[in-house]
Amino acid sequence: MPVEKIDTLVVGAGQAGIAMSEHLGKAGVPHLVLERSRIAERWRSFRWDSLVANGPAWHDRFPGMEFKGESPDAFVEKEKVADYFVDYAKMIDAPVRCGVEVTSVTRNEGRPGFRVETSDGVIEANSVVAATGPFQTATIPPVVPDSLGITQLHSSAYLNPGQLPDGGVLVIGAGSSGVQIADELNRAGRKVTLAVGPHDRPPRAYRGRDNCWWLGVLGKWEAATPSAGAEHVTIAVSGARGGETIDFRKLAEQGLTLVGRAEGCKDGVMSFADDLRRNIENGDRNYLSVLREADAYLARTGLELPEEPEAHIIAPDPDCVTNPIRELDLKAAGISTIIWAIGFGHDYSWLKVDTFDETGKPLHQRGVSREPGIYFLGLPWQSRRGSSFIWGVWHDARYVADQIAIQRSYLDVDAAARARGAAPGAKA
Repeated sequence: MPVEKIDTLVVGAGQAGIAMSEHLGKAGVPHLVLERSRIAERWRSFRWDSLVANGPAWHDRFPGMEFKGESPDAFVEKEKVADYFVDYAKMIDAPVRCGVEVTSVTRNEGRPGFRVETSDGVIEANSVVAATGPFQTATIPPVVPDSLGITQLHSSAYLNPGQLPDGGVLVIGAGSSGVQIADELNRAGRKVTLAVGPHDRPPRAYRGRDNCWWLGVLGKWEAATPSAGAEHVTIAVSGARGGETIDFRKLAEQGLTLVGRAEGCKDGVMSFADDLRRNIENGDRNYLSVLREADAYLARTGLELPEEPEAHIIAPDPDCVTNPIRELDLKAAGISTIIWAIGFGHDYSWLKVDTFDETGKPLHQRGVSREPGIYFLGLPWQSRRGSSFIWGVWHDARYVADQIAIQRSYLDVDAAARARGAAPGAKA
């Protein structure tokens, strides 16, 4: 079977891969996008049924197309988000090939480019873009033994309350996924315990403007990549029910039991850190700091928006915060399910090149790896705070496409020089 050849191969047809295809097309770079399943599959199959986007439709989209039939302020349902990327791929005529999995990428020996082994044969490419995104391997630590007979699943495998066995639920992790799942289960009548670790808690909206707008005008979307280890700060924000600010005290009033960060499990007893109040108060400080910055911005610019003094009021701590539970006998408490909402790990085992640290994390500069010809897209904080968001990945893709085009131009100079029998840059 002849080996297929392409200039640039993009692995993954989610939001990153589609954005990459658009910019490569505009730059005139011949390319192919491979997707092992369907376009934007993770939006369909790795999110719970009721999920909506965490940002409004005017913000969480690519510049080239709006959501059809949606209000600009709507928080779009996950299936419609996936449909958006399918429609976008059609609009830009993206060369996407679905149902093809990449199993190995290795550098060619003694000549430029890479050998890409796939479930549909071998492809050779001058450049490869890993656009598989930040959500690769679900993290479930080996803390609670299977012998306890408790159902354990990652937040990416949760679909709806009816999926779970009867009984109480312990949700570990209070970022956007964990807190929304815990709230949904509580509203469905489940007894829910939510383990709350360190987090930021921005307002959903303030003085008539969404948090995404405030992050923009305050320059926070463009924040530079943070120091190592600080790029995975948990953010508690929600677009559910038209968008609302996450308030852990309110959730407790509605029936959730809050506990501190989960530490371990011994003999069926789960232990929690003595940090619940500190985590809640630090989240409050983050929340109030955004309000103060917003007020200062309006005062400085003279922009008039309705005042919202009640947003600054912090309610009293509920009993579960003032008298936190440090240990919980899971069986005695009726816990039948644990949902781990603690994020994802990375898996680039298929990318067999020298551009990873000892933990397997990509080594790159704004998506350009230290292995010539290998690029990344869709990573958290790839170039800015907004990099892993829909609009942010589109802008990062433009930069990566520019770098690929620049490298192609250098190779064109080399080829022309070789054709005339001269070294590149040599004087005539």
